[in-house]
Parts: sequence; structure tokens; C-alpha cells
Amino acid sequence: MTTRSITDRLGGLAFGGDYNPEQWDEPVWKEDDELMRRARVNLATVGVFSWALLEPEEGHYDFAWLDAHLERLHANGVAVDLATPTASPPPWFTLAHPDALMVRPDGTRLVHGSRDTYCLTAPAYRDSARRIAGALAERYGDHPALALWHVHNEYATLCYCDHTAASFRVWLRARHGSLDALNEAWGTAFWSQRYTSWEQVLPPRATNWHKNPGQELDFRRFWADEVTAAYREQRDAIRAHSDRPVTTNLMLPAYQNIDVWALARELDVVTIDQYPGAPGLSAAADVAFHADRARSLGGGRPWLLMEQGTSTVYDGDRVLAKDPGDILRHTLGHIARGSDGALFFQWRQSRAGAETWHSAMVPHAGPDSRIFREVTTTGEAVARLGELAGSTVSAQVAVLHDPDAWWALDVDGLPSAELDYHATLGRAHRALWDAGVTVDFAHPAHEVGRYRLVVAPALFLLSDRAAENLRRYVAGGGTLLVQHASGYVDERLHARLGGYPAAPLREALGIRVEEYRPLRRSEMITLSDGTQGTAWSESLRTEGAETLAAYTHGMLNGSPALTRHHFGTGQGWYLSTHLTDAGYGALVARLLDEAGVGPALPGLPPQVEAVTRHAPDGRRWRFLISHGPEPVPLPEPAHDLLTGGTVSELPGGGCAVLRIA
Repeated sequence: MTTRSITDRLGGLAFGGDYNPEQWDEPVWKEDDELMRRARVNLATVGVFSWALLEPEEGHYDFAWLDAHLERLHANGVAVDLATPTASPPPWFTLAHPDALMVRPDGTRLVHGSRDTYCLTAPAYRDSARRIAGALAERYGDHPALALWHVHNEYATLCYCDHTAASFRVWLRARHGSLDALNEAWGTAFWSQRYTSWEQVLPPRATNWHKNPGQELDFRRFWADEVTAAYREQRDAIRAHSDRPVTTNLMLPAYQNIDVWALARELDVVTIDQYPGAPGLSAAADVAFHADRARSLGGGRPWLLMEQGTSTVYDGDRVLAKDPGDILRHTLGHIARGSDGALFFQWRQSRAGAETWHSAMVPHAGPDSRIFREVTTTGEAVARLGELAGSTVSAQVAVLHDPDAWWALDVDGLPSAELDYHATLGRAHRALWDAGVTVDFAHPAHEVGRYRLVVAPALFLLSDRAAENLRRYVAGGGTLLVQHASGYVDERLHARLGGYPAAPLREALGIRVEEYRPLRRSEMITLSDGTQGTAWSESLRTEGAETLAAYTHGMLNGSPALTRHHFGTGQGWYLSTHLTDAGYGALVARLLDEAGVGPALPGLPPQVEAVTRHAPDGRRWRFLISHGPEPVPLPEPAHDLLTGGTVSELPGGGCAVLRIA
């Protein structure tokens, strides 16, 4: 199933958010009905944290209150995204099953009092989760209000308890087959770590110094597989009683220990939560990053923004308010890049509890507020875009994204703490976004031949299969940029011998890295083309590649820093240092030019986004989103779905959705 089945049920794009009526009383519910109509809400997520109300005692369910709210929402024209409440077990569960509480790496067992305080591997937890998912589906599987099932919420907290240890051993047996193979994979000949029985093998708990890196990597893989299995169990319990699409919400990339590609394959529709990690233009770029990632995880199909904040921008140890107009701009940023709607957390701002100060569609100040007025404006805009439902977005550039590469850079003992996987991934996407180019993400082992340019910003771990895939891509005419510290280890985290990166990739790049040389903190180096690098450098030799920029001092003086190799009918580029933003942006612009890739609408100022959605019947719509103060004339007048009229100019900070074919 796809979001088309959801949008058909809704009669257009989705708009709404998490709704928690159990926090309020009847006079507020009546006001909610009126305000939802005013804001054009047509989809509400219900029940995410309601386990204690739905199952007040083990095996005893109380659905009467939920029956009433689903009937009320349906009568008010609001469809329901019904959640299973398994991200927050009730107090009775943890008292009855204390062994199902999560344990930290240092052995501390946590107590009830927050969300996500459970062990995913505990049999009692998994049984209870399946049971309540099935009970909800049996009761509501064909309810007329139901549009979507929402399993759990933002999987999943890591646990290091004895249940986890037992499950980890089962997984390791299946992966490695024997203790000899496990010992070889983990390099246990070092530090006297050789295992002689499976009972000796534990999760990577707190220890004196560096943990075994192979053990750490396999544990992260194991946990990701456990998440996928737990999701499938609930999904299958739901499918036994309901034909509505089933999903779970993906979160910020570094927040969830999941294999996003594997889990996304199990979802009927990819859904995500997105909260910017910086204000201003960086927030808009963050919207684009997450939206492009969500679309890519679903194989290009329409997806759905499950959560955003009306005024939630995380900035270190504080939460900043969004600027006026950002609610609309960010919402349209997601829809432009393939979402078939936009939901928020949450509908009404809580007056008590752990998230009292999380922003909402109806703030503490009530409907007579800037926030609710902007929500209403945004709801009206989304309601005008129904004809876009089911349309898609295409891209000519891909950024490679592999959870294994992330986990490999998270292990102990690496030569630099500045090899930050997600920061490097986001930086590559940001440079392409600044250039006005729409981007897909792809796994390095995926078929990438349709892309004119592929960027590999942080593939420290690279499998033999993926290395060969990238070699074929370049040989077949593609342009590939590989960045420093890539292909250093194989899928077992064993260092590549004979030089980096992996041999097939070295062939495509025409280089061989002999030595890595991290730079001192705050050290800046200048290259022969005037660009500057930080954090990392490498001693490499060319083996067919041409040197485009060289190091200019120290032992690397005169040696290659940036190279290009004509291989087959394509080009393999290698960058051996971390360029400053200006230098990196210039390099990306040069690569785009050589690959023949330009922005969706050339000539726009840098603070104006342009993204195009395509329908199967040939219709097209161009989204224009301004993040700058100045008006921008359009190349030619066009019909704007947001205003219903013809426009020839985009106002400063304004948005337009133009019907162009």
C-alpha cells in the first residue's frame, strides 16, 4: 500500500497531528471539534501513549473512551491514524515484569517513570505488545474513521540486560555459524579475548577501556534487526484484522539505532518525525535533508510527515521558537519533496506532564495566537493541494547512506573523534541544497546507474559488494566523489590491507591511500588551488588519476589532495581532506557542472528553493519557497494553487505552488 490509499480516504493531502483527548475534558473536546474544522484538520494520530488507559490491568481492556473519541472525530470529518501504545508501558507492567525494564551498559536497571523504559528483547514485553496491537486491530480494524495504523513510536531504546545477551547470542550464531568464525570476525586474538563457549559472549557493556569494535558493530546490527522483528510482529497482528496501511515513524538519523533501509522495506508507507537542529536557513536545509531521506527510503514513493513542531527548533541545550511563516514554509518544504501531507506533535499543548513545553497547533495561549493563525493558514494551503496526491519527485544526484558506515564510525579507538558520520552526510546534502539541486539518498550497494552524480561522503566501512558496485557505476559513465577516510574497513571492521580504500574502488579512483594523518584541533591547511582543509589529511599516490589540488606544506607538500580519474566512460574523484564550507561548496558546484546537473529553476537567488513534483499522467507542479526578504520575479506568469490566481512574483518569505504542465 502507499499513501495514495490514505489520501483517497481523506479526499486530499493529510493535515493534522497527534491528538490526546485523554488529557482534557468535554468542554475542550467541543472546542477541539470547532478548531479542527477551522484549521482544516483531516487526520489525527490517536493513542500513542495511551497504554495505561487502554489496558488498566494486564489482559483487561477498556476501549469505551477510545470508541467515543473515534466516533466524535469521524462525525467531525477527521480520519484517524491509530497508534499502538507500546513505546510507553504502564506502571502495572513494570511492576509485574521488572526483568523487562531496560539496563544501561554499566548494569544500572532503570525504573518506571518515563517513556521508552522497557527492554525490546524481553519476552514479556514482546508478548504484551503483540497482544495489545491485536486487540486494537480486532476492535477497530474496519472502523470507518481508520485511515492508517501507527505501530509504536520512534523505535527504540538500547538495552544491555540478560534477555538482550541471550537474544544477541542467538543472532550471532545465525550470523557467524560458529565460535571460530565469531572469533575471526571480532579479532579476538588481540587482548586475549578469544571465546570458547557462547555463554561467554555478552553485549558491549561498560568495561575498562576500548570495547571490541567488532562486538560493538555486531551489537548495533543485532539491535536494528530486533527492531525490525518487533515491528513486524505488531504489524502482522494488525494485518490479521485490518487491511489499512501500517507504518512506524522514523526519527532523526542519529537518534534511532535502526537499519533504515531494512525497516523501510517493511512499511506500507514511510513516515518520519522532523525537528530542526538549528534555526534560520539551516532549519530549511534540515527539512530538505529529512524529506529527501524519507522519499528515498520509500523507493521514491510518496511518504508522510508524521510529526513536526509548530515552534520547535533544537539548538544545543535550548529549544528555540520558529520565525513567523516557518510553519507554512517547512510544511511545504516536506510536501514539495514528496510528502502527501503534514502532521504535527501535537494538536493541543499539554498543560501538565513531561512535554508541557513542547509546541503544538493550539498553544497554551489558545486559538487567539500567532501560532494558531499560522496553523490555520497552513491548513488552508494544504487543503488546496489535493491534486498533488500520489505524485512523485525525481533526482539526478544521490548521496550514499549506510547505517553500517555510521556504526563503524561510532566504535572505540578511531584515530579522530571528528569523523562524525551524520554531520558529514548532512554537509554533503547541504552543499547540494545550496546549489538548488534535489537529492536522493541511496545505499552504496544499490543500483545507482540512473544518477549523473553520486557523492560518498563518509563510507569508512565499505563492503566488497558495494565497492564493486561503485566501480561499475564509474565505469558505466557515472561521476563519483569519494571523500576522505572511506573504504578503510570491510564489513567485519577489518582494516583493508595494501592501501585504502577497497581495491575495486581504488581502481575506479586511480589512487591508493598509504597513510592517514589527522590534523591537530583547529589546524588549517591550504591546498594549491587556494582552498583550505581541516580535521584530516592523507598521504596518497596516484595510480592513473590526475592531481587537481595538492598539499602545500609539511611532509605532504606537493602530494595529491584532490584527484580525478577517467575510468571507463565515467569519472572517479577523491577528496582526501575536510574542506571548509566555501571550498566544499565550490567543489560540489564544479562536480554538478561536469555531470551536467543544474537546479530545477536556474537563476533563482540562493535563498529560494525550487522543487518539482510529477504525476504519472504528465502533470507537474513546481514549489517555490523563499527564505529571504526580497521579492523574486518569476521567469513567466503561472497559476498558483495557493492563491488560486496567476502570479508573476514570489514575495519575500513567500511560497507558491505553480501548475506548470
